[in-house]
Amino acid sequence: MMAFAGKELDPVIQDKKAGISAVATGVLILVENLPSPFDRRVWQEATTLRSNGYEVSIICPTGKGYEARYEVLDGIHIYRYTLPVDAENAKGYLIEYFWALFWTFVLSWRVLLTRGFDVIHACNPPDLLFLIGGFFKLFLRKKFLFDHHDINPELYEAKFGRKDFFWRVMVWLERLTFRTADVSIATNESYKIIAIERGRMNPAKVFVVRSGPSLDRLQILPPNEAHKHGRKYLVGYLGVMGKQEGIDYLLRTARHIIYDMLRTDIHFGLVGGGTALGEMKALAMELGVSDYVTFTGRIPDPEMLEVLNTADVCVNPDVANEMNDKSTMNKIMEYMALGKAIVQFDLTEGRFSAQEASLYARKNDEVDMAEKIIWLLDHPEERRRMGEFGRNRVRNELEWKYEAPKLLKAYEVLCR
Repeated sequence: MMAFAGKELDPVIQDKKAGISAVATGVLILVENLPSPFDRRVWQEATTLRSNGYEVSIICPTGKGYEARYEVLDGIHIYRYTLPVDAENAKGYLIEYFWALFWTFVLSWRVLLTRGFDVIHACNPPDLLFLIGGFFKLFLRKKFLFDHHDINPELYEAKFGRKDFFWRVMVWLERLTFRTADVSIATNESYKIIAIERGRMNPAKVFVVRSGPSLDRLQILPPNEAHKHGRKYLVGYLGVMGKQEGIDYLLRTARHIIYDMLRTDIHFGLVGGGTALGEMKALAMELGVSDYVTFTGRIPDPEMLEVLNTADVCVNPDVANEMNDKSTMNKIMEYMALGKAIVQFDLTEGRFSAQEASLYARKNDEVDMAEKIIWLLDHPEERRRMGEFGRNRVRNELEWKYEAPKLLKAYEVLCR
């Protein structure tokens, strides 16, 4: 029987529903880009593991509403550190990542010596956490699971528009992460292919675990007409305010709707924070649409649900590039869970997720996106049909309860 920090592990735990057993019960989850429990994928994974007998700890940064350096929620121990900068350029990311790496390593030792762990479950970005996972794997024989959230070479290209020396470094770090991992989990089939082909992982050690929404959290509620600011319709957006998220495309879409299509009966509610929030507010002023757009910033779930439940159409303006084409966006499935018709640019994984719940505008074409938004607003029966399709697809195929057994299967293989 394995032991850690002078403590003998619990005996084999059986999950009666999934038929899964596990020996290694101590799991340490590392995440750098969002605090827990705000990061919904990480929190769903953590609570699933906890409910199946694993002892779970998380190390993550602080954030708005999550300032406590240590707390226990739902039996999960959360250790947080404060990031020195909110990075926007290469130098800022270098400072942020090495600061995060240092404090994550320090806190890992704190967890090891107080609670113990047998598995390090590292979520990117960045692709640097293999250094910590590899250290504990090499010297203390811990298992290392890589949770592949973002394809960082493509993310770098999307942010900076080039494939230079630093892009090649990203590819190299990604490859080292996969080589260090005992098991990898991917958010979709596109990421699985990258793990196998670019990461050279054994296909038997790569598991697709999608970021399925929880219908218990995403409840359909009555609309709050105040969010429409006196107008007839509301177009909703939920997500990060970053450069690759295409908020500039959405604002130009709004301008085309208001000034070229002469539709002044539509308001736009944009929920989320990020490094480009100030820049996007300034762009809205420049385009003359600020009176028609509300930027809420990052808000609590009840307020977010109010806005999205009030929306008549929801949008995903993610820029058509290699990263977004291969990535599954949580907001798409959250829109679907709330029964909303969607308009988005035509991207591979976005189309796979939404299917008939969405209309697909030509890539990076704000005029076509504007026309499709207007068409949906003018066809309420079609909106209703698409919303019902999306809600049923989540309920019957994409909800987290269908993904949880896949996560547990990955852990069964990891701990074998």
